[in-house]
Amino acid sequence: MSGTQTEALKFSEAEPATARAGLGACSGESWFSEVSVMWPGQAMSLKVEKILYEERSKFQDVMVFESASYGKVLVLDGVIQLTERDEFAYQEMITHIALSALPTPPKRVLIVGGGDGGVLREVTRHASVEKIDMAEIDGAVPEVSKRFFPSMAVGFDDPRATVNICDGLKFVRETPPGTYDAIIVDSSDPVGPASVLFEEPFFASLAKALRPGGVVCTQGECQWLHLNLIKEVADMCARIFEGGSVQYAYTTIPTYPSGQIGFMLCSTAGGDKVKFEAPQRPPPASDKLPPLRYYNSAVHSAAFVLPEFARKELETCLF
Repeated sequence: MSGTQTEALKFSEAEPATARAGLGACSGESWFSEVSVMWPGQAMSLKVEKILYEERSKFQDVMVFESASYGKVLVLDGVIQLTERDEFAYQEMITHIALSALPTPPKRVLIVGGGDGGVLREVTRHASVEKIDMAEIDGAVPEVSKRFFPSMAVGFDDPRATVNICDGLKFVRETPPGTYDAIIVDSSDPVGPASVLFEEPFFASLAKALRPGGVVCTQGECQWLHLNLIKEVADMCARIFEGGSVQYAYTTIPTYPSGQIGFMLCSTAGGDKVKFEAPQRPPPASDKLPPLRYYNSAVHSAAFVLPEFARKELETCLF
């Protein structure tokens, strides 16, 4: 009997559920529900097997728990940042759609945020990269990742990487003009202090820190929930990166709100024109890391094909 038949048989033996059985089914401390003003009226819930770590760092609430179906989960300020089961869908895409679109292979890369090490791990796949800087505000996050998510934290040992525990906004603002080929902003949602990472002064500083034809890729929220915010950011980027490129892409990931998260991609004027939807080289290979599990060249290009409601809303500010 094939594996598919075995799975189908397993589900066929289950009793059909009722709507009433779902009411209150995820209540109590045996379940974690992600409740936020960013997605009112809905919540992702995961069954908790065991709380492994909990503390209040200098900046935020930090928790790690073992889930029933997604492995270990990192939660910051009540919001799921990653799970062992699906983290690669986000880390691979936010990194490789930016770096692989550059006409010239990148040498100097900055990561703003990303303290869990996932983006850093993916950047290290690119053999052309000579220098990786990280500006992460909360030193607790890298330490938690090293302890509980070692497969994500491997990049911290790469000799090309320098980790700066500091204010990312200040770090970018003080970076000499034209320093980086690429900047990846792995930020949390624009709630509280993180809101400055979605505002014009920060994006202007990003543009200044890039070389001509350099690229930035930032966490770009969800089309189903935040299209108005995405439009505001895209309009702002169209002004700041005039003469370059501005595009929006997305990936699917089960444990992020509505199962989807996007990326705002911008390039500065000058140098070779960046066509974000067209990867310029094959996916990076590494003999030190497992093979890629989500990103490939076809997925790269497909990520820029937006559903009609989003395309229509954003078409005037993408170029």
